[in-house]
Amino acid sequence: MTSIAITELRGDGIGPELERSVHTIADALPLDFDFRAVDWSLETRERQAGVAIDLAENSMRDTRLVLKYPTITGTRSPNALIRRRCGFSVIYRPCISIPGINSNFRKSINLHIVRVATGGTYDDPGQLIGRDSAVSLRMVEREPCEQAAAFAFDLARKKQMHVTSSSKHTIQKVTDGLFETTVSDMHRHYPDIHHKQELFDALLAKILLQPHEYEVVLVLNEYGDFLSDMAAGLVGSLGTGASGNYSFNAKREIDIAMFDPAGGTAPDIAGQDKVNPTAVLLSFGLLLDHIDRYDLGHALRLALLSAIEDGDCTQDLGGKLGCKDYTQIVMNRMQDLLPKQSPKATTNEPLISDGNSAGN
Repeated sequence: MTSIAITELRGDGIGPELERSVHTIADALPLDFDFRAVDWSLETRERQAGVAIDLAENSMRDTRLVLKYPTITGTRSPNALIRRRCGFSVIYRPCISIPGINSNFRKSINLHIVRVATGGTYDDPGQLIGRDSAVSLRMVEREPCEQAAAFAFDLARKKQMHVTSSSKHTIQKVTDGLFETTVSDMHRHYPDIHHKQELFDALLAKILLQPHEYEVVLVLNEYGDFLSDMAAGLVGSLGTGASGNYSFNAKREIDIAMFDPAGGTAPDIAGQDKVNPTAVLLSFGLLLDHIDRYDLGHALRLALLSAIEDGDCTQDLGGKLGCKDYTQIVMNRMQDLLPKQSPKATTNEPLISDGNSAGN
């Protein structure tokens, strides 16, 4: 059996409990995983400084598959550091209504948010001018926009969906205008995919009014940050947010793929068996999709969704279980759903994600 090497960036707070949940599921799959742990706790990152980021980057470039657990931001944001080092230019976050999770929003959500992961004002620390003024440079680059657009159109093609690109191009005519022009140019390579533009402020309102009209939504960095959190609120829980982060080679093929839950370190419940592992398990499902084992990722998702719908879940989702018992129930359900004659071996060759995600 050929093992699948995965870099694990260990985190803070609830990170160890999420890691145990993932390993419980991984051990039940007909694959051999080689988890290569890198200590990325705040204490280690602050003490080792550049050494910690070097260790993480070297391992990630070696395995090209990564699971990252929640981390505390200290002197510098670890998420920003690793994205810059490894050239992650696209963040993909599916946000889908799950039966059994109560929400103040009653309509069904099925959004697939593709976010340009670089640029905007997030890469610029800003500068004070005198005492009473401050400026920040907003940068939009063509290449990351091209990569995100190609990812979005590929995703839409595989899911038989349409794409909406959204910005404020009527106001930010140069920066957002470059983004929209780049998307339109890329769309010429995907004539079978319907594409429309939407102003971002109008998009937020229309998603609340008519969410069924939006499927794959392609946005710049800040807009994607705002939209992802809003969408998580609409489906009723940040605890179900999975994401994929991607860098690309010169052929516009995925080079490194990193998967992580959207939530934070939740120090108030750390070590109490109260954490909800749904997001990290859905992220692991995205990883399985990426290595062309959609059959296994789909079985994991069905197990998660059925457990939640039946109320066999953690307290934040309306259940009564702790993290360990919830994970065990998901594992048991998943085993009943696994393909009966699943191949026992695979390789760790780089594979292009098929874009499948939670809830499909």
